[in-house]
Amino acid sequence: MREIVLDTETTGLDPKGGHRIVEIGCVELINHLPSGVTFHAYVNPERDMPEDALRVHGITAEFLADKPCFAEVAAEFLAFIGGDPLVIHNAAFDVAFLNAELQRLGHPALPLERAVDTVQIARRRFPGAQASLDALCRRFEIDLSGRELHGALLDCRLLAEVYLELCGGRQPDLELARDRGQGPSAVVPFAERRRREPRPHAPSAAEIAAHARLLERLTAPIWLQ
Repeated sequence: MREIVLDTETTGLDPKGGHRIVEIGCVELINHLPSGVTFHAYVNPERDMPEDALRVHGITAEFLADKPCFAEVAAEFLAFIGGDPLVIHNAAFDVAFLNAELQRLGHPALPLERAVDTVQIARRRFPGAQASLDALCRRFEIDLSGRELHGALLDCRLLAEVYLELCGGRQPDLELARDRGQGPSAVVPFAERRRREPRPHAPSAAEIAAHARLLERLTAPIWLQ
């Protein structure tokens, strides 16, 4: 089973207000586990970088000035995600930005139903608890030491670990692989057992004699009653 963990960084909160994507990160999962294959691109938004957004991800307009625009990375991005499910934290936000970029280029929109929203999963599993990525990493004791600012690829890698825990951890995934007969966890047929003759358990003559000598030293042993 192939899934894609996806995250974006943007210039703001609303694509309808003219805000654009500045970074895309994707991590490929096979049976809920990272395969090591990723997609990552910084994107020139063709506009300025508001201070509020800069404080979140630290990506400056100067840094993005020589980066490709979305039109230049769209084909590679779409080829990478293919038709597989997208695992996204707060899916409505990222899908809205991606669809704004795709529709600007005349591409079909990504259906929101295609996304697995980890915020919704976390809220169902832990009602009333915080469902931010940081909070879930702390809950599952996932190392956050390298996350001073938001970054699309880094956040994807953290979300991949969170998603695995939300799915029940590594053991259920291994059972899933067994069911499909895939990978190193696939069921191996048992070889027919070789029949062994039962071992004798009767005491030897020496053991019987040793037991008799022991009984002579006991007072009213139950073995003689």
